[in-house]
Amino acid sequence: MSFTSFNLKPAILQAIQDAGFTAPSPIQAQTIPAILQGKDVMACAQTGTGKTAAFVLPCLQRVVSGPSARQGHGPRVLVLTPTRELAQQCMDNLKLFGKHLSVRSGVVIGGVGYGPQYQLLSRPLDILVATPGRLIDHMNERRVDFSRVEVLVLDEADRMLDMGFLKPVEKIIAALPSRPQILLFSATFSPEVEKVASRTLQNPHRAQLAAAKQDHSAITQHVFHVDNTDHKQNMLSHLLKQNDVDQVIIFSATKHGADRLAKKLQQQGFSTGALHGDMKQNQRKRTLDSLHAGRLKVLVATDVAARGLDVKNLSHVINYDLPNLAEDYTHRIGRTGRGGAVGVAISLVSPPDLPLLRDIEKRLGKPFTFSKIEGLESSFTEADFRRIVSAEAPPGRPKQRGQRPARSQGNHGGNSGGGQGQHQGGRTHGNSHGGGGNRSFGGRPRRSFSR
Repeated sequence: MSFTSFNLKPAILQAIQDAGFTAPSPIQAQTIPAILQGKDVMACAQTGTGKTAAFVLPCLQRVVSGPSARQGHGPRVLVLTPTRELAQQCMDNLKLFGKHLSVRSGVVIGGVGYGPQYQLLSRPLDILVATPGRLIDHMNERRVDFSRVEVLVLDEADRMLDMGFLKPVEKIIAALPSRPQILLFSATFSPEVEKVASRTLQNPHRAQLAAAKQDHSAITQHVFHVDNTDHKQNMLSHLLKQNDVDQVIIFSATKHGADRLAKKLQQQGFSTGALHGDMKQNQRKRTLDSLHAGRLKVLVATDVAARGLDVKNLSHVINYDLPNLAEDYTHRIGRTGRGGAVGVAISLVSPPDLPLLRDIEKRLGKPFTFSKIEGLESSFTEADFRRIVSAEAPPGRPKQRGQRPARSQGNHGGNSGGGQGQHQGGRTHGNSHGGGGNRSFGGRPRRSFSR
């Protein structure tokens, strides 16, 4: 199959050729014909499979095929994305494939001033890309004209739901004067996504190239016990110094925590940046550009800020703080082990975090095996952690640092699991929940794919 089989406008085909694409990807081949026929579409595919172009190309075709039959100056196509980065990615695709067309497109996102967006929304527009929160702000001020919307795209619908955008999205849909063609694209078909689709789509064409749930078999997952903040920071510094750490995202529970941790790591000599929702858009852009260019080794981020990030050389994800929601764990670790590469996910868990860890284990369907680093073991005994994890009794008072129990040669922790979970002499032995090949902290991993 070639792009010519879609009967796209010559100007669009020329832009596709200019970009160096010769044949549609599987998700494009399965969705573009149905979109061009005006059908609702529900598509599931992982990042990097061409999902954005799968809806951008037919939307451009629709806009240039004829004028709108409806009065107004607002967009004919509305694209909702969960993050600013994904919105910009969509705009990049619109510019790439619409460069030979006279299509007026714009973006409305948070983190930037309102003035230019007021001007954008006051003028005739063909395609609008927006994050739900900022679009709701403009709706509340009655600055958005939805009278001409013919197509609504819900991009990365699973992330949209995970980030709490269900009600804003429903409010936006309810504000549309007539029902548009709806295109739902997602990395997974979770029960929550299926529920939204059943309420909003009509007899959709389904295209599924990814599993209903995310597969993290290429990611080796490790869990380490830590006693307190000092112990956690010592553990983190040790891990970041290992030879196999190319680039890493460290997840913090709060914006202030991300700033504090990034500053501390900078003081320790690590090339580090922070990323969170309180940063201005130009600050975020500088940080992300430095990350993609390899100038940053470590990015400390909050969950919302890290949505949509795709870093090619990201070898590790470290949960400095566990997420409050178990489903966020899978999204976090999914930043690594992408595109055929293997990755490592590490969680630093203190006793108060163990209920959150149990929720994660329930979601994954199997327990973790705890790992240890010789010389940085927890002061809690194995029995202490067993009591905490099983909730049979409150933990006993931990021993003072320096009064460590005799080192166990078995699994260090309460959850059972097959195989060793040890880290001795700077090397971790065995996998601690999940596959992804033999990747250690102390030495270079064996890689079947180059990054």
